[in-house]
Amino acid sequence: MRILILNGPNLNLLGQRETEIYGERDYEETMRAIGEYAASLGFSADIRQTNHEGTLIDWLHEADSEGVQAALLNAGALTHYSYALHDAIMSVNTTVYEIHLSDPRKRKETFRHHSVIKNACAGTFAGEEAESYKKALEHVRKEWSP
Repeated sequence: MRILILNGPNLNLLGQRETEIYGERDYEETMRAIGEYAASLGFSADIRQTNHEGTLIDWLHEADSEGVQAALLNAGALTHYSYALHDAIMSVNTTVYEIHLSDPRKRKETFRHHSVIKNACAGTFAGEEAESYKKALEHVRKEWSP
């Protein structure tokens, strides 16, 4: 099964940005480990990152048109204000799961406590750094296994 892993703004700065929150592993190392884990579960993972909201939306539309069944989306700060991303998730047949490295509800910035995409997503995995992605992959495998 092909799975899409989408990462939004500033995730390319993992390992150098607020390491006490997001961890010390850089983006390439983190995503390589996620890709390897996905492969060990039998997924063909297409992992992408962009700092642009429209690109994430285009990728979701593309996934839908290509019949991708599931996507893991770490929308970064777009989580908290992108109604366009919410609407894109609602518009596609691809099942989308919300991913966070940190737990936004435990962050001191109160704007992070609310997700505008949460209700459009099939589930949320948060607060465990890269393990959030792994738990989401395990959930998808369980949900989509015959």
